[in-house]
Amino acid sequence: MTVIDIINKTKRGIQLTGEEIDFLVKGYTDGDIPDYQMSAWLMAVCINGLTEEETVALTLAMRDSGDVLDLSAINGITVDKHSTGGVGDKTSLIVGPAAAACGVAVPKMSGRGLGHTGGTIDKLESVSGYRTELDFAKFSEIVNKTGFSIIAQSGCLCPADKKMYSLRSVTGTVDSIPLICASIMSKKLALNADCIVLDVKCGSGAFMKTRDDAEKLGRLMEKVGRAAGKKCRAVVTDMDKPLGYAVGNELEVREAVELLQGRTRGELYDTCMELTANMLELAGKGSIEECRRAAEKAVGSGKALGILKETIRLHGGDSSVCDDVERLPKAKYSHVIYAPRDVEIAAVNAEEIGMAALLLGAGRQTRDDEIDYAAGIMLEFKVGDKISMDAPLMTLYSNVVSDFSEAALRAYNALSLRTLTGSALT
Repeated sequence: MTVIDIINKTKRGIQLTGEEIDFLVKGYTDGDIPDYQMSAWLMAVCINGLTEEETVALTLAMRDSGDVLDLSAINGITVDKHSTGGVGDKTSLIVGPAAAACGVAVPKMSGRGLGHTGGTIDKLESVSGYRTELDFAKFSEIVNKTGFSIIAQSGCLCPADKKMYSLRSVTGTVDSIPLICASIMSKKLALNADCIVLDVKCGSGAFMKTRDDAEKLGRLMEKVGRAAGKKCRAVVTDMDKPLGYAVGNELEVREAVELLQGRTRGELYDTCMELTANMLELAGKGSIEECRRAAEKAVGSGKALGILKETIRLHGGDSSVCDDVERLPKAKYSHVIYAPRDVEIAAVNAEEIGMAALLLGAGRQTRDDEIDYAAGIMLEFKVGDKISMDAPLMTLYSNVVSDFSEAALRAYNALSLRTLTGSALT
């Protein structure tokens, strides 16, 4: 077989064999197949798609391009949770401890943020001293002690995905459901947990803009996971607006801790309880209703917060942030955006809020960019709220930006405001 034959078959919509896909992935990973030929094949996939059988074969070939972890040293049933990315998505910091408090092990490897989507590793590194680079033995030891740990993804896992994703990002081949599925699931299968819950974000701040596409991606990932022998479930959740009130690394840790302290509820809480219940039900801990009650009890009793605190300590971090969020880093500069008139918040474009936070230094435009952990945006409203003129809409924070004009304009323009008249606020 040759690479040109493989490109031509996909270009014509002819199904590839497993052997052909293995040849393609191995050849590209090893450097025998050049970027320009892999780019041609990726574009053919974007245009013609892949069958479910091809997607399974591609995912497994990418998984097997590097290490597949052996989690047998971790006690009990292991459950992984993955989000397809969004704005203000700090769910891993909540559902991991909550699920662990209910008796499952949550060993998790996460990535860094790029563009408008935040990364869990960046959030954790905003906690002073928290080490995300640990060897596997220490990682397993922490999971066995607390039931929960998050570390940075190992470079030995899925080198094919790392190389292919870098190529996709510069060749306009990111937005393909089979390629997105293979990228996500190859990493999840390489981690090798018993159960996988997939949080498929849907809306303006997500890769999947429509519910139909989100459900299509979720169904495909479930089939791939099950074909690999895993219990796998996709849950579609909203990303038409930021999740919670905080966008930015330190701000999101603060919000997650306050939720686990029992100080906040709302959509973030509901989403986290839904995800935790699905993790527990998939692990055999009862019906979805029983698992939801168990998750709520884990948070309400403070047990989940205790697990997060101990996990942070074992990672070398300042665990006192779980008692006093004021110990988290604070930005030198801030800027408040006020309501120009009496308004109702009709909608929020999550992606634009994320891009405004990026301008403040909260994210990366390239993988080598450094981030400002304290930068970000704190929203002062929920969609549907009525806000009086001159009341705050949001506060912007940064250590690296003192002129907030560009970011403030972008953040304000992300809001759809409905003008109120008369006694609409009363």
